[in-house]
Amino acid sequence: MRKTAVSPAPVLGTRALNRATLARQWLLRRERRSALDTVGHLLGLQAQNVRPPYYALAARLDGFAPAELSVAMAGRAAVRIVTMRSTIHTHTAEDCLTLRPFVQPAREREVTVFRKGLVGVDLDRLAALARELVEAEPRTPQQLREALSAEWPDADPQALGIAARCRLPLVQVTPRGLWGESGRVALTTAEHWLGRPAEEPPAPEAVVRRYLAAFGPASVKDMQTWSGLTRLRPAFERLRPELVTFRDPNGVELYDLPDAPRPDPDTPAPPRFLPEFDNLLLSHADRTRVIPPEHWGRSWQGNVAYRTLLVDGFLAGLWALRDDALVIEPFGRLGADRREDVVAEAERLLTVLHPGASYDIRFATVRT
Repeated sequence: MRKTAVSPAPVLGTRALNRATLARQWLLRRERRSALDTVGHLLGLQAQNVRPPYYALAARLDGFAPAELSVAMAGRAAVRIVTMRSTIHTHTAEDCLTLRPFVQPAREREVTVFRKGLVGVDLDRLAALARELVEAEPRTPQQLREALSAEWPDADPQALGIAARCRLPLVQVTPRGLWGESGRVALTTAEHWLGRPAEEPPAPEAVVRRYLAAFGPASVKDMQTWSGLTRLRPAFERLRPELVTFRDPNGVELYDLPDAPRPDPDTPAPPRFLPEFDNLLLSHADRTRVIPPEHWGRSWQGNVAYRTLLVDGFLAGLWALRDDALVIEPFGRLGADRREDVVAEAERLLTVLHPGASYDIRFATVRT
């Protein structure tokens, strides 16, 4: 019996992957969605600092006002918590209670990195004591470290604090994270803050679908980079019958939802100003779909990330808000039309997030 030939999976070029990902990130066209719906769709927003989630939403939503996210956070419908890649994210309350358990294996592995500073520490006892402390009243990280050090004086205080953060779902209570308000970091448990218990981790297949909806088409390694987890291939394989597959230019297999948007590679991509640590630039093992190889490493230095500018869908420069100006630093020459579009996008950003403020828009020397 003659075997039926299997057609090779179609290849998606770099621009095709770029436009598909931008469409799912709502960066090709702004959406008329709520801030909370968007945070959920994107599986959280990077929030290492206070402002990035607001800039991320301004880039993606039509009609966004920063008060919308602040109200959700003050009302405990959204929270700041360490999840993917051991970084702080703004999540919906529902995702806080489910995605944090989903990535908990990665947080447990993180504790082992600091085991030299935890000799003699009973981690179960540490978690119980830390929970008791932060649920009695929110504690700053320093206050928590000092209280734990009193119990284990020979341990490394930094390791004690990290172990508590990894073992417990610690959220940053408001006013931290609210637009235009100041507040030091103070921690309590997600369960205490939200008034309900954490849930069982979702099935990996459910998270794979959501990841592809926000970041696909993607490889197994891409999702593992995004989540910080390993051994996700079995979940993709179980889903294979309901997914479609492609290859990237290097032959890597990519999975996708059948009905997810995959626009024409020549679809226009307007300029967008993104915050530091935006997940668009961090959630794939191969980031060339957004970061041209010649610009690799130019959006960060050490542990410091810069705010980034997309032109034609790709990383094309940096930007910063100085005392009196929004300063744009392109990596290369911008033609007159693109320069005009970048200025218009900068004006929109200032109108949405800094109404009434007086900022010039300036172009600075290209960084080398």
